[in-house]
Amino acid sequence: QAYNCLIHFYKRMPPHSRSPNCEGNPEGLRLLRDSLKSCNISSSSLLVSHVFVVFGASGDLAWKKIYPTLWALFRDRLIPQGTRVVGYARSKMTVSQLRENCAGTVKAKKGEEDLLDQFWAANKYVAGSYHDTADFDLLVQEMAAEEKPCANRLFYLALPPSVFKQITSMIKACCMSPTGWTRVIVEKPFGKDSTSSADLSRHLKELFHEEQLYRIDHYLGKEMVQNLISLRFGNMIFGPTWNRDSIASVNITFKEPFGTKGRGGYFDEFGIIRDVMQNHLLQILCLTAMEKPVTTSPDDIRDEKVKVLKAIPALSLSSCVLGQYEGDPDSEDPDARMGYLEDPTVPQGSTCPTFAAAVLKINNERWDGVPFILKCGKALNERKAEVRIQYKDVPGDIFNGGTVRNELVIRVQPNESVYVKVMTKTPGMSFNLQETELDLTYKSRYRDARLPEAYERLILDVFVGSQMHFVRSDELAEAWRIFTPLLHTIEKDKPQPIKYKYGSRGPAEADTLAMQNNFNYTGRYKWTAPAHSPKK
Repeated sequence: QAYNCLIHFYKRMPPHSRSPNCEGNPEGLRLLRDSLKSCNISSSSLLVSHVFVVFGASGDLAWKKIYPTLWALFRDRLIPQGTRVVGYARSKMTVSQLRENCAGTVKAKKGEEDLLDQFWAANKYVAGSYHDTADFDLLVQEMAAEEKPCANRLFYLALPPSVFKQITSMIKACCMSPTGWTRVIVEKPFGKDSTSSADLSRHLKELFHEEQLYRIDHYLGKEMVQNLISLRFGNMIFGPTWNRDSIASVNITFKEPFGTKGRGGYFDEFGIIRDVMQNHLLQILCLTAMEKPVTTSPDDIRDEKVKVLKAIPALSLSSCVLGQYEGDPDSEDPDARMGYLEDPTVPQGSTCPTFAAAVLKINNERWDGVPFILKCGKALNERKAEVRIQYKDVPGDIFNGGTVRNELVIRVQPNESVYVKVMTKTPGMSFNLQETELDLTYKSRYRDARLPEAYERLILDVFVGSQMHFVRSDELAEAWRIFTPLLHTIEKDKPQPIKYKYGSRGPAEADTLAMQNNFNYTGRYKWTAPAHSPKK
């Protein structure tokens, strides 16, 4: 049943309903549909129905991410035809009010207005509690109203973790499909430490099979994160040097140019390590460091990721730098003049880090001695997420110290790209060297294609039944094993984070930590997006 009724994923949109300005342009849709043709299509849509239930439909995540994603997939005819969406939340509202709430994020371009009306016509809304059987009976009635002989149900938990247990218990008791598959998408955070995560995992295991659970980390849906596997295992050029003999260090970086934007109270409960490092960056580390899987099946890939995690010792405070941003009084931006502690929602005197750098080691044959430097922070100088693999110095230098270490950079955002920093001779009579790049910038190579958003990819994966880009329970347990001792130390000892100015690169101590761990930063190279060249 994993691939029921997916022919509509790649059927072309009828000409009369495709807008010339449609964001899902023909080239982008062709790439998407071609990528989905490997799915095994096995049944007729006349006998199969799909219902997508959004728990927490009145919340921020729903209107910022989930409904815009569902609209994009509906508009481009990528989800099964006839899929209905049911919103569920405590707030009493109508579909019209829900549409009004989403007006800023669910938008139609010129020529798409009728499609948008069709999308909202396929929506229903049910108001109810998260523990009352009578309310869930109403939800079941709404789902069942137009279901076909084979009824597939998908539940998205866009909810705080405090109600995960309640809501999943009610799904199991009342909402499981009697005739098709049932799949449950769980949003992070998956607990706050090893104990709470294990407790949630035990609870979910009692209710569902692992193949019914989709623990979503949206970073695993990003194009360049998914491209790591292809880059590593589909190219002979990288394989022989992807090890401790050639690589000096690996940097995995996540930077945001803004602060908590008035939501510091929520952020303060988790901090930057739980919010970004323990999940997003650690997942990228796994894909960078894992051994070649036997096949590209989801479980084979996730098996290799778990092996990497098991080889990483628990992290200690001595291997970290923690920072907290303060306002820049000279900035013209009012947000930049406000430090983290000046956010009225943040507890007075909070020591919660908004920046963290940590060095992880992998105790296996391939990576022994190679530091993996993870760095993430808010209110920094730019928006960037990337993997930077720095190679060792060239032995036997004949250029009088003119060489700089080669680097392979996988830019996740913005300007998705892969480039290799290499040394070349400058024009002229001398042997002066200059850094330049061998470059694949996606906007140049795939000029007419819109790269799908991470949530679009992952929700399509759930419809397809592919768990490759979702977190398995044993993977989650190992991730928390690595970070829980550090998190408990921070919560117990409350070390004072190093102050850094809003809009800076972060604490200088983080650069020192990187240099101490075999990363050479020269600061003289700046990557620039290439101009479009004419098609050959």
